[in-house]
Amino acid sequence: MIEGAGFDHVALAGESRAALGARYRDELGGRPLAEGPSAGFVWAQVAYANGAVVEMLEPERVEENDFLRRFLDRNGPGPHHMTFTVPRFETALREAAGGGYPPVAVDDSHPDWKEAFLHPKDAPGVVVQLAESHEEHHAPPAPARSGDCATFLYVAHAVRALDEGLRLFERLLGGARSGEGGGPGHRWVELAWSGPGRLRLVEPTGPGALEDWLGGRVGRVHHLAFALGEPGAVAGAHPGRSCSWVEPAANHGTRLLLVAEAVALASEIPL
Repeated sequence: MIEGAGFDHVALAGESRAALGARYRDELGGRPLAEGPSAGFVWAQVAYANGAVVEMLEPERVEENDFLRRFLDRNGPGPHHMTFTVPRFETALREAAGGGYPPVAVDDSHPDWKEAFLHPKDAPGVVVQLAESHEEHHAPPAPARSGDCATFLYVAHAVRALDEGLRLFERLLGGARSGEGGGPGHRWVELAWSGPGRLRLVEPTGPGALEDWLGGRVGRVHHLAFALGEPGAVAGAHPGRSCSWVEPAANHGTRLLLVAEAVALASEIPL
């Protein structure tokens, strides 16, 4: 296990940070946290009422590094990676390799930000970034009215085999089980770290919508879940019995599950 790992943020790729910002900053109330350029892309982060973070990526200077451009050309917009911070970079790389997840694209050239990645073929169906960071970003205080800023509840990641997801996120990255449940055609386990980031691993258990959507993949980010004052008022939301959904086609390639704040506190969130 990588001692002291923490779930820092989920990163979403799109053609325009402005368009992503209109949803995740303006409509869902994410507070600007940090932003900047890098080789091949520009990024911006927003933090929500509980401190959980979404990062938005847009291609730029692709002649220096075209990884994000290639990702968008191949997959279209949507979830790109999940970032976990580690206290000791070299130790984390050894633990990952020893656990069957050989790190790639290792870069320890900058003392304030060392990074490496676990390939989605090894880390079931998603890019995982490991980073030792000595940068400090402080979000402004949450607004006085909670309805002005959503709570980012969790990332839901669908996996073909739940044990494979737990092998990485629980046994290597140290997530602690904070809940589990299921429903028609699926079961799930939710993992928590010391910070606000939460990950819900969802496994299909039989024929149904989740099984069809996952197809032949070993894993795939299924949705991001938020609690807010008026879920049905979010553009593109389709109301259900206890929650509203925004499908990927209406949200830059990423499905959203939206629940009222009272529902998030009082009951189990479906899927």
